[in-house]
Amino acid sequence: MAAEIVVLGGGVGGVLTANLIARKIPRTAARVRLVDTTGLHVYQPGFLYVATGAVNGGSLARDVRSLLRDDVDLVVDEAVGIDAAAGKIELAREGVVGYDYLVLATGSHLDLDQVPGLRDGAQHFYSLAGAERLREALRTFTGGRLVVGVAGMPYKCPPAPVEFAFLAEDLLRRRGVRAATTIDFLSPLNRAFTIESASRLVEPIFVERGIAMHTFVNIESVDPVARRLTSLEGEEFGYDLAVLVPPHKGADVVVSSGLTGGGQWVPVDRGSLLVEGQANVWALGDATNLPISKAGSTAHFEAPVIAEQIAALVGHRPARPVHSRYEGKVMCFLETGRGKATMMRFDYDHPPNPPRPSRFWHLAKLAFNRAYWFTVPQGRF
Repeated sequence: MAAEIVVLGGGVGGVLTANLIARKIPRTAARVRLVDTTGLHVYQPGFLYVATGAVNGGSLARDVRSLLRDDVDLVVDEAVGIDAAAGKIELAREGVVGYDYLVLATGSHLDLDQVPGLRDGAQHFYSLAGAERLREALRTFTGGRLVVGVAGMPYKCPPAPVEFAFLAEDLLRRRGVRAATTIDFLSPLNRAFTIESASRLVEPIFVERGIAMHTFVNIESVDPVARRLTSLEGEEFGYDLAVLVPPHKGADVVVSSGLTGGGQWVPVDRGSLLVEGQANVWALGDATNLPISKAGSTAHFEAPVIAEQIAALVGHRPARPVHSRYEGKVMCFLETGRGKATMMRFDYDHPPNPPRPSRFWHLAKLAFNRAYWFTVPQGRF
């Protein structure tokens, strides 16, 4: 009997994992199904460029079906329950689906109501709708105090708030309103963001661009009427335009299933990506509790590891060493504005050593954004 393999989530991790599994296992040996709530795949790194007016949001979404191999079955439905002990998933419309192997690629989700006042008092670019609203807010902004910050950790793409600060500063300069604007960057850490070596690189650029950085600022509430942010540390920051990264949470269906152990993120083995206490359930990307970046490139490097393990189990063979363990590999770009960027590669044991920002890395990121649809989801890398 063919093995039943279910992948939950149609983001980069889910689509790539499903395609790689189907490539490795004949259809006669396994049925691969990808379950996604909307059936729409959105390129989330593009939200930053929508917010700053460089990209049209309509170019960032495609039908998941168009990204899958023909031998992967797409189920557009909402998973509302997972019974790992029984190997079953409950779908909102199609009922119960059984599995022999399950991959959780359920991502992280915005929790706009965790911080009082945030929903009404601040802008963000962590959804397409949010990025489009922020684009209009920037378009009509004529000066004052722009505050950029992080309202909860962990969050997707750690460099993104820094990138936005640089790109917004550049945009306001080109619009001729930079001189009438002060920019404050609020970090809950003792540096710009989680990656220390990259923070050391960008912080002097903050100084050069006149962006004031405030560390150890954990935002407690937002007052939309008074336009004021209050921190747990007792500080207050007035603003004319506030752009805050919202708190993130795990997928409700995964949290309620008990697979997160009471938290928001799925605990997994850092090498195999097996969910703790499970022999046939894996998780990757933003859904996990791994102490690495929640980013598409993380899932990109994790997917082959899971696909190889499942293929080995179905084929009753040892896993091939080249993809048998995840070593924490991540690769991402970091925009620094004014047509320049840098790039970071790192893993569990090797921190990044980002090169000096240059035009080359900015163009490389733009090229990757264009090539994404034809390379990453199908595993052409």
